Amino acid sequence: MKHLVLLCILAVTGLTTVAQVNYKTREEVPEKYKWNFDDIYTNWDAWEADLEAINQDMESIQAYKGKLGESADNLIALSQIQESLMKKAYKAYQFVSLQSTVDNRNMELQAKLQKVQLMFAQFGVETAWMSPEMLQIPEATMKEWIASNDELKVYQFDLMDMYRLQKHVLSEKMEQLMSYYSNVKSTPGKVFTALSTTDIEFPEIELSNGEKVKITPGGYSNVVTNNKNQDDRKAAYEAFYDLYYKNKNTYAAIYNGIVQSDWASARARKYPTCLDAALEGNAIPTDVYLNLINTVKQHTEPLQKYAKLRKKVLGLEKYYAFDGSISLVDFNKKYPYDEALDIVTASVLPLGKDYQAKLKTATSSGWLDVYENPGKRSGAFSSGVYGVHPYMLLNYDETLDYVFTLAHELGHTMHTTLSNETQPFATHNYTIFVAEVASTFNERLLLDYMMEKTNDPLERIALLNQTIRGIIGTFYAQTMFADYEYQVHTLAEQGRPINADILTNVWKELADTYYGDVSEETMYSGYAWTRIPHFYNSPFYVYQYATCFASSAKLYKDVTEGNKKDRRAAIERYITLLQSGGNDHPMEQLKKAGVDLSKPETILAVINQLDTLVDQLEEEINKLED
Repeated sequence: MKHLVLLCILAVTGLTTVAQVNYKTREEVPEKYKWNFDDIYTNWDAWEADLEAINQDMESIQAYKGKLGESADNLIALSQIQESLMKKAYKAYQFVSLQSTVDNRNMELQAKLQKVQLMFAQFGVETAWMSPEMLQIPEATMKEWIASNDELKVYQFDLMDMYRLQKHVLSEKMEQLMSYYSNVKSTPGKVFTALSTTDIEFPEIELSNGEKVKITPGGYSNVVTNNKNQDDRKAAYEAFYDLYYKNKNTYAAIYNGIVQSDWASARARKYPTCLDAALEGNAIPTDVYLNLINTVKQHTEPLQKYAKLRKKVLGLEKYYAFDGSISLVDFNKKYPYDEALDIVTASVLPLGKDYQAKLKTATSSGWLDVYENPGKRSGAFSSGVYGVHPYMLLNYDETLDYVFTLAHELGHTMHTTLSNETQPFATHNYTIFVAEVASTFNERLLLDYMMEKTNDPLERIALLNQTIRGIIGTFYAQTMFADYEYQVHTLAEQGRPINADILTNVWKELADTYYGDVSEETMYSGYAWTRIPHFYNSPFYVYQYATCFASSAKLYKDVTEGNKKDRRAAIERYITLLQSGGNDHPMEQLKKAGVDLSKPETILAVINQLDTLVDQLEEEINKLED
């Protein structure tokens, strides 16, 4: 096609390339690009001392069993001991876990990590009496104690929220019994991991150029993302999905075990549905979940418009799911880490100089582990250590995608920093429901900044495509996953069978609704459910990616549009949200910031944003012909 020929001609001009950083050992990585663990403990003796102190705290807690209702002083003492224990426990866990993350071949670290995990499990069993006993204190008495004792005010939110959830707390013996099943409940997820990683044998295929490639998840992703030969992409797709297709009945049995376990736990705690059990802890109305999946399902036109544009630009007679990742342009510019850091730092200036200064501190003080090294886990994350600072992992590869990942994870890091600086330990930990707001907000600021700074038509196309794919992956795909989980759990609640054929039919119907007839069907089209880890490891989790994206879209609109006074007020509300940690229910926190997720228009803001971006992408592509 004319578009494709023109893009290929332009793609070879005007690109800056830099060799990717590749370290053979961790020792080769400069210190300024590695985590500083001394900020947690300076040596293992200090770690061991905290473990011993934790065990002493556990013993001290037991002394208050049966005495919580006697006086406010007893409740204060117990709460303070528990807080002291948890501060040390999180530090002890993170000290080992983070080191293991960058050196997962170290069996000594693995053994120490297991030691801390067993300590957490023991704590759960030994404190099973606490919630039932606290609930024996009348709510009116608790309010009086809090009003009369400043030491309890810091725990007020959690203490009073306990009464809201009172009907779902069981007797002491039943709570202890439920705690015994915590490891059993996680077994199906572990079976999924073993089947999909440990025991799986990935096939090798030969590409059209004679190259042989092992189709691991990474190998598959590399082919469908970078190989311009559709037959090669098809071969990789078929080889990869055939593994899951052949085990479809096993995956169905595993997932059915998870769903039935969720339903059993929901009934045990007197919840009417699995969805209620998943949402009520954070006081999320089920209408928010249903509003999300129903509104998105009714507005899939931008998604289909983007797929049709891709088919046209790529010059494909038939368009398949495995064509969805190949780049629209040959844009291979590299962004050295220090250059990317300058770009991201500059992009957050709209949030104020104080925010920007804190970000500079985060990126220059041993908080980030930047480059890949042998034994380091893949991916990226940001994880807080209260009283220390967040630790942020990257495997930076100099691609545009990773520039956005850098901005994304720094959003999390800044959220944690602001929360920890402002909130006491009792309310520092924000919920997953708001966790992705700051990260996706930063990505949108980055798009604005980079679009403003470049006139390169290929870079502009790549930037728009990056953002569009982010919306599809974070908003549309996660909402589709959430709809799937809801439908399958509803089958369990109705006592209806769940098997491979039924799961595949649910998936196919959703895929048809979302993508229409743009994409061609294959024998593997309905089996993507077999390989999505969140289904097996964290049910009813993924919807929060979509609600966070909708929230950040609304907040971004408020911060960037309107008069100067309104924008300043919106920024203040947004920063307050980031500082609020877990001091209120997340829906209330978002409402204070100006977001109401129960309204369809909040969800439609993202859908309309995608529609506009697809139109803008098409305009940029058409300019290449001029």
